[in-house]
Amino acid sequence: MSKTTPATQALAKAGLAFTLATYDYDPNAERVGLQAAEAMGASPGEVFKTLMAELDGKPVCAILPSDEEVNMKKLAAALGGKSAQMMKPVDAERLTGYKVGGISPLGQRKPVPTALDELAMLYDEIFLNGGQRGLQIRIRPADLVTALDCVVADLVR
Repeated sequence: MSKTTPATQALAKAGLAFTLATYDYDPNAERVGLQAAEAMGASPGEVFKTLMAELDGKPVCAILPSDEEVNMKKLAAALGGKSAQMMKPVDAERLTGYKVGGISPLGQRKPVPTALDELAMLYDEIFLNGGQRGLQIRIRPADLVTALDCVVADLVR
């Protein structure tokens, strides 16, 4: 597995500290984030998933704990829109340049408005997808906010 992805390159270019963790990705897992947490021996609350959505017809990104579900109304409000819905997987892959199960909010083909759930701020460091199935980035939440210039808000149900 290559540990150099557009996501890791974006962090290195920004001069932000991060470490990498790998795990055996299970393509049959019901919930990828929970499987990643279990495989790495991490709490599901500190392993964050990346969800691609559409807000008033335009692409956005939501980052939230793997054991939570996004509240679309809260996501829309956080990013200043009216209505949000999940993006189709094929559209998410085309937009980001990553495969589902490996989508990172970092290093996407085209940056989109992004919201990070406020629960991230409870941790010194969180895990999030590194741009490849089985690769996780461990980073300080404040550094992630800097890297993505994202909004921090309550996004979960």
